[in-house]
Amino acid sequence: MEWIRRETIGHGSFSTVSLATTSGSSTAFPTLIAVKSSGVVCSAALRSERDVLDDLGDCSEIVRCFGEGRTVENGEEIYNLFLEYASGGNLGDRVKKSGEALPEFEVRRFTRSIVKGLRHIHDNGFCHCDVKLENVLVFGDGDVKISDFGLAKRRSEIGEEIRVEIRGTPLYMAPESVNRGEFESPADIWALGCSVVEMSSGKTAWCLEEGGITNAMSLMVRIGSGEEVPRIPVELSEEGKDFVRKCFVKNPAERWTAQMLLDHPFLAVDDERRSSSSSSSGPLVCGDEDEASVSPRDPFDFPGWNSVQSPVNDSITVCSPVSYSPFSYLVRSPEERIRELVTENVPDWSVSCDWVNVR
Repeated sequence: MEWIRRETIGHGSFSTVSLATTSGSSTAFPTLIAVKSSGVVCSAALRSERDVLDDLGDCSEIVRCFGEGRTVENGEEIYNLFLEYASGGNLGDRVKKSGEALPEFEVRRFTRSIVKGLRHIHDNGFCHCDVKLENVLVFGDGDVKISDFGLAKRRSEIGEEIRVEIRGTPLYMAPESVNRGEFESPADIWALGCSVVEMSSGKTAWCLEEGGITNAMSLMVRIGSGEEVPRIPVELSEEGKDFVRKCFVKNPAERWTAQMLLDHPFLAVDDERRSSSSSSSGPLVCGDEDEASVSPRDPFDFPGWNSVQSPVNDSITVCSPVSYSPFSYLVRSPEERIRELVTENVPDWSVSCDWVNVR
């Protein structure tokens, strides 16, 4: 595939995302695609994402992958992953730009697509491990798809030793992930609940201002201790509140699965409303006959809000001493964090004409 890199449209935890145009002679690929790129020496997450997407196969609720390639740019070898381009950005940006909650019929429709995608992921033996609105892309027809599988992992088998590790974004982590380093399919469901709360209220599930949360560690303590669960928006219907409660069950063994949630009344999408709010010609499928940026650091100048993965997840098991704190390396002083963020340099948002033809 011949392609031309255009402007940068986003930055992730492990890569830069660019818009790209493909050769007009190729009918196998869209004219516009998104290219996630990083240096070859630090491309493990991108290569892992490619492997996961290959294993998952086609699913209407999961972003499509068109392959991979390598280029040499400015003397550096670059690994590139070719993905579907979502002209509508991501759901996180959509909520922030609206400045308020999304209409409930949209929340229902978006949530149904996310749950269908999660069902496909879990049925194929994987856990996403970083479910959040920033990782749900919005397409021109109004449909949404799950993206960013750089932290995804194979689900642990029954009886298999679970190793303590760090994956995902603290604001969306489940209690078992904080307390025992468990990142299995129930943790994706907890994060789904946090995402529904955010869509329904325009605010994060954990109210940072009210809980005395000043850094990532204090957030972890609040998530992992006691029986407290994230707040449930008063704006939600009774069906919506019940749906979120099914996601926020503290015991992961009792938490509802994606398959169970698909049968919940909250996801009984009104086809008439769907057609009036979207130009989609019909339901999307994912192996059946049913329908279908960056981490949230802007409002929170605390360390550790970004997606993270433990660099030592293969060496520490749940049998480690209790005194071990897997999140200790995330904590830095607010002064250090602010020094990294504050700058007087104004970015150049203009589109560069120095495009490079690559193959």
